[in-house]
Amino acid sequence: MSAAALVALPAGAQDVAITNAKLVIGDGSAPIEDGTVVVRGGKVVAAGRGVAVPAGIERVDAGGHYVTPGIVAAFSRVGLVEVDAVTGTNDRSATRSRFSAGLDIAPALNPMGSPIAVNRAAGVTRAIVAPGSSSNLFAGQGAVVDLGDDNDMVTKPRALQFVAFGEDGSAKAGGSRAATFLLFREQLLAARSYARNPATLAEWSNDSLIQRADAEALVRVINGTTPLFVRVDRAADILNVLKLKGEFPALKLVLVGATEGWLVARDIAAARVPVLVSPLTDLPGSFEQLGATQSNAGRLKAAGVEVSVGVFDDDDAHKMGYTTQYAGNLVGLSKLPGASGLTWDQAFASISSVPAKAVGMDGAIGSLRAGRAGDIVIWDNDPLELGSRPTMVWIDGKRQSLVTRQDRLRDRYLTPTEGALPKAYDR
Repeated sequence: MSAAALVALPAGAQDVAITNAKLVIGDGSAPIEDGTVVVRGGKVVAAGRGVAVPAGIERVDAGGHYVTPGIVAAFSRVGLVEVDAVTGTNDRSATRSRFSAGLDIAPALNPMGSPIAVNRAAGVTRAIVAPGSSSNLFAGQGAVVDLGDDNDMVTKPRALQFVAFGEDGSAKAGGSRAATFLLFREQLLAARSYARNPATLAEWSNDSLIQRADAEALVRVINGTTPLFVRVDRAADILNVLKLKGEFPALKLVLVGATEGWLVARDIAAARVPVLVSPLTDLPGSFEQLGATQSNAGRLKAAGVEVSVGVFDDDDAHKMGYTTQYAGNLVGLSKLPGASGLTWDQAFASISSVPAKAVGMDGAIGSLRAGRAGDIVIWDNDPLELGSRPTMVWIDGKRQSLVTRQDRLRDRYLTPTEGALPKAYDR
């Protein structure tokens, strides 16, 4: 099945043409003045200058404002967390489960949680959602989701496997990086043996090196069906992770964090491994981040690495809208002597088509190329400028509400009136 086929046609999808736009395709090309994008059946059919508008479909005049694809959050826990400090609303980690790689976050996702609307109102239409951790080295299988106002948010389940190396991985593996890499190899080799002969893992117990569900999930990692997102920061650890492709050549690695990635940027580029970075990780929060710098993303990009920008390590369930600010910071950084950032076109692609490509879905989401999902945002100003906000959002061609729970609470209590008892909250 193609990536595009994974994006199902939603109920209520509209046929719409957005005209008079400063049109951003999202693929790294420059904005197009007086552009038009046409959506039919929930998908983009044409976008550019001089595009003909079919007769009989709704027209929306963008008034010369920026029109872009929806933001693709490169790494998030949206839908898994409502209130971080309340255990009953936090499903990001399963640290007491005997399963690890086989864990699938899809059943835990809550499309009715308040963070969905908050992030949608910030222009985020899709997110790559990863688990936090498990009782073992591998954390489990993440998903690509949409933030539409409906009850079906999963675009692609089991879209990635997540594992942490470095200090976090060492803690899971027994206390050292040597143990981390050994455990990683042993579990992949066990999964390979299982693929060749399932009887090799006939006995299931809590003491087994790997459980059947975990082995089945790791087989898809070994054969390259499922991308492996690896959280790693230290330059030396990054080099050792890249070497794993020599032992398991079909691995589709994606580096997450890569705080010291700029120190080994040529090696990452040579391995053709994409990187997801958080630009504000510019000071060392640990010994494995001693090389932290705001110029990390720019230097990686200059070396030929595909760079996505995300908000992980910074309230990645509730505030994915920071993504546009972070990308804008990199544009500003490119203008400072001695610093390295991104051009405007590169920065916007780093929060749209590039993360979609990292998870193997650039043929379905992340840009306004024909055939992609009709995820479109009209902005009141430059989307990478602090303070800019969406005025209209479509997901899969369906116009979305931008009203959040916070808006309703504000309106309710803006002019309080005296009463016997507060009314029950009406959603």
